[in-house]
Amino acid sequence: MKKYTKFYPMLISLTAVLIGVLAYAYGVPFLDLMELRTVDLRFISIGKQAPDPNIVMAVIDEKSIAREGKWIWPRSKIAKLIRELSQAGAKVIAFDIGFLEPDQSKQHVFQVINQIKDKFQQDGTQAFLDNLKKESDYDNMLAEAIRDSKAKVVLGYFFHINKEEAAGLTNEERQIHIENISSSKYKLLQLDSPEALKSLKLEAYAPQSNISDIAKQTPFAGYFNMMPDKDGVVRSIPAVIKLGDSLYPPLSLLTASIALNANILLRVDHIGLKSLKVGNISVPTDESGRILINYRGGEKTFPHIPVTDIMNRNVSPDKLKDKIVLVGATAIAIYDLRVTPFANEFPGLEIHANIIDNILNDRILHRPDWMAIFDVMAMISFGILLGLILPRVEALSGFIVTAGIFSGHILICQYLFQKGLVLNLVYPLVITLLIYVGITAYRYVTESGQKKFIREAFSHYLAPSVVKQLIESPEKLILGGEERNITAFFSDVQSFTSISEKLSPHDLVHLLNEFLTEMTDVILKYEGTVDKFEGDAIIAFFGAPNDLGNHAEIACMACIDMQKRLALLRERWKSEGRPELKMRIGLCTGPAVVGNMGSKSRMDYTMMGDTVNTAARLEGVNKLYGTYIMMSESTLQAIDKAKFITRELDAIYVVGKQIPITIYQLIGYADDNLAREAVLQYEKGLAAYRRQQWDESAAFFNAALNLLPEDGPSRAMAERCQKFKLNPPPEWNGVFNIKDKI
Repeated sequence: MKKYTKFYPMLISLTAVLIGVLAYAYGVPFLDLMELRTVDLRFISIGKQAPDPNIVMAVIDEKSIAREGKWIWPRSKIAKLIRELSQAGAKVIAFDIGFLEPDQSKQHVFQVINQIKDKFQQDGTQAFLDNLKKESDYDNMLAEAIRDSKAKVVLGYFFHINKEEAAGLTNEERQIHIENISSSKYKLLQLDSPEALKSLKLEAYAPQSNISDIAKQTPFAGYFNMMPDKDGVVRSIPAVIKLGDSLYPPLSLLTASIALNANILLRVDHIGLKSLKVGNISVPTDESGRILINYRGGEKTFPHIPVTDIMNRNVSPDKLKDKIVLVGATAIAIYDLRVTPFANEFPGLEIHANIIDNILNDRILHRPDWMAIFDVMAMISFGILLGLILPRVEALSGFIVTAGIFSGHILICQYLFQKGLVLNLVYPLVITLLIYVGITAYRYVTESGQKKFIREAFSHYLAPSVVKQLIESPEKLILGGEERNITAFFSDVQSFTSISEKLSPHDLVHLLNEFLTEMTDVILKYEGTVDKFEGDAIIAFFGAPNDLGNHAEIACMACIDMQKRLALLRERWKSEGRPELKMRIGLCTGPAVVGNMGSKSRMDYTMMGDTVNTAARLEGVNKLYGTYIMMSESTLQAIDKAKFITRELDAIYVVGKQIPITIYQLIGYADDNLAREAVLQYEKGLAAYRRQQWDESAAFFNAALNLLPEDGPSRAMAERCQKFKLNPPPEWNGVFNIKDKI
């Protein structure tokens, strides 16, 4: 057996390489996510770079809002902006805002004109009124400004990617929108085969174009859809969106081609977008047709010029002459926030500026097909090298060799990144680490024994509770992280700050420890995982690392039992003269990354992802409705509804999300008939509320209150109906907008 011991390290090395190559070929979600993060770090390490001086941004910022009035402005102001930019000699004007509906600010003027017409018919009055009406038609005013502009004007629009997004469009409206953007489609298109178009997977259902009177004034329009990566970061844009048999360009690419006075040529084969050229400039894309963005820096890398300064001629014409001017909003609460490698709140307008800069200066990031061969060869080379060296040198020397390979690969990747080439960083490094750890562990095991190694290595690397589960069932836990379907749990004590102010530190700690102990015991009883405690808050999840048959239903049962246990505790605390704690809970079921996160010296088994964020938000939204267990629609769909009493509370927009979410309350088990009757009244009230029948809906909510006088949602919705009756919402889709984080 001993004669094979020198062969085992190479076997370990080659096995790790094989696993790494297979993982690289098929993709590991966590490692792919980490690779994306390394791209962000490469940008950050380079820092800010000089942008193209011919690109400026005309921004609707706080200064412009203060001087010109609350957004949305009458389109007469946008028309004035175009005239000023045209007169100043701007080369191209591109809008990252859409004129998707008729201007509403003129309606009152038209009503006044019609009233005057009914009363006065003297000579000349009709002509005067017709002229006044023409001057008040701000849509026409904007259309004329676009038509007469010396600078080429590029309009922005967006695509509904699926039919559900465009549910409000009729077929006739859809055809009008398609006609409005027809002039902007790619015209120079080379198909390698009649079936080539089928290879392009990003297909839209319908565009949402600018209104016809405005759209017809310029042949130039591009979509401003952005497709973030899985972690929400915008690192690329789709170069092509297909609608029927036509292909359409993004706003930034079209603007760059106009600035260069060059045509865009597409070539599509059976695999996808084969090549893209703007004049003589090749624009590299990946197989999915995405253009990688080479960010020049953080926010305001490109000059921001307040729109109000341009409109009031407080800007030197030299700053605008022959420039590409991108127009969009950056004022807080009205602009399009995106997550980029440099910031979690980055104006979408500036992303367009970066892409235009990349194309004009031929500095787009590129990952050629041959890069995959380089990545695989790096893994194989590192594996063979380490397999030969590590068994033959001392531990310190082996560490130095591994560190040299590790850091050398990082330096090469960073150098090539500055040259515009994107090499894979994570997979070769992970293979290097695996081989080093594997061979080092093998040597240690053969010298000191397998049990001693596992105990010491794992106890140093993981928390004791996770070590126990790993030893018993190692297949259930992936070190580093994995995507699992879980139910995330967030809880918080109602008005804890005011309670804590009334207690001494000793009494506060005693009360809090008793509360956390009792609640944690219930979670563990239902085989949940307690992630962490943050003051009085409990963060936990169900469904990892252990497998639960129906973790959503188990989480609901745990929540009900926790509230029942807390009710008993309140009775005892009341008899003892101590504060009575109430707890709000948020639940959300869905995919999340769970695993060991942290530093080399301290790691926690935790969760991350949109499911986790939603659960945290729902816990806070309880405050608005007076509820104590709120859950997402995904949790509702995952449980046996016959076992529980639940109700739909509302549909809301929360901060950071553009798509509304439907929220539900978990009331208790199905045997509570009084609660069930109140729920029926509430459902009738909610239906009337969505029809804007405020009096009728309030009556139903009050009927629910008569059955359950302490029913928070009924009270909250009845009060909201009274407010809406006095001040109806200007636009209504039945979704309540929560403007602030709770």
